[in-house]
Amino acid sequence: MEASEMRPQGIGTSKSSRFGLLRDRDFGRLFAATALGQLGDRIIFLALPLAAIAALRADEFRIGLLTAMTTAGSLLVGLPAGAWVDRMRKRSVMVSTDLARALVLLTIPVAWWAGLLTIWWLYAVALVHGMLTVFFDVAYVSYLPHLVGRGNLVEGNSKLAAIRSAASVSGPAVAGPLVGLVGSPATFLTSSAGMAVSALLASTIRKREQKPEPSEHPQLGREIKEGLKFLVKYPTLRAIVLGDAIFNLFLVMYQTMLPVFLEREAGLRSFGIGLILSGMGCGALLGALLAARLSTWVGQGPVVWLAPLATCPLTLLMPLARTGWSVYAAAIGLAALSLGGVVRVVAQSSFQQALTPDRLLGRMSATARFVSCGGIPLGGLLGGASGAVFGAAGTLWIGAAGMTLSALPAFLSPLRTLRTLPTEKAPEFAS
Repeated sequence: MEASEMRPQGIGTSKSSRFGLLRDRDFGRLFAATALGQLGDRIIFLALPLAAIAALRADEFRIGLLTAMTTAGSLLVGLPAGAWVDRMRKRSVMVSTDLARALVLLTIPVAWWAGLLTIWWLYAVALVHGMLTVFFDVAYVSYLPHLVGRGNLVEGNSKLAAIRSAASVSGPAVAGPLVGLVGSPATFLTSSAGMAVSALLASTIRKREQKPEPSEHPQLGREIKEGLKFLVKYPTLRAIVLGDAIFNLFLVMYQTMLPVFLEREAGLRSFGIGLILSGMGCGALLGALLAARLSTWVGQGPVVWLAPLATCPLTLLMPLARTGWSVYAAAIGLAALSLGGVVRVVAQSSFQQALTPDRLLGRMSATARFVSCGGIPLGGLLGGASGAVFGAAGTLWIGAAGMTLSALPAFLSPLRTLRTLPTEKAPEFAS
């Protein structure tokens, strides 16, 4: 049975109180842990390239390589991560990876104060942090259906997207002044602290899923194959992941050269760059607040392709901008990009979680991440190479065009007219 043939689920099944899931103690702690962890992550997003640009004077290609190293974890451990996470309690994975990321980030200020910080050190930290983030994200996505129930997936995803978006606003706003006051390397202390407190909060969640039954003869290759076969079988899942892969490739190209464009061509300093990126966070926050409503109005499937089609072309405003007020006006396009991106992610994440059987949640999440994010390291390298050949502004043009084309796979799939979520998990099949 194809996904498009399953019975639909309305998205109004979540709690009806004003605060909804936030009234639940365990979800509230996950919500708070997400806020702190994401705040730390968003500071890293700005501080890593600024550390390379300002402290180490790295050129465009090395900045692109740094972006590639940050995301290479999806290629190195993306597929086995799902199989491993499916063998463990998801909450335990989240806590341990948060603590490990906090320790890894601490090495940057330590190396800086010791006079040992180099671009290679940043590459190593970016790579290890990225691999740990793969395990965290797979466990995080797989844990939510257990914590809130499948009937509350849209509300749960929307609320968590809202707090991640709020962190996108505050993260750059905090990072910009911090970088200016204490330098990029020392700013990582704040990120490390956020990760550590996030782990502490997650460890206090009382609702723990039952430990998965160990297989008598666990075979990593067979388990990975199950996740791949499940993804390939259903056209809605294939379309979501392919669209994500195209979007992420060109988004990273765009993002790799965006700080370079803002500093070297628009003449902004760390505070101004942080302000621009905070504007992106404002768009993401608005998108999270509107995601459930837009999905109801437009349809859960159509919103997956309409969101990027309507918002990605607006990112062309940035390479058209010149030094002065026009740069801040062009930031409206970046805010629109974030708004559309969050609306799309909330809708498609809910589709993936609703369709996937419990025992395959980790593998489904990891497989989708591997396919959709596998091109991100390539996007970083292409962004750096394109910046060296066409300049930062030319790369922004290329990235904007590619992101707009990412709407095609969903438009050409059953998602084009599928207005509601399935109420039944997709049937399993012999591996």
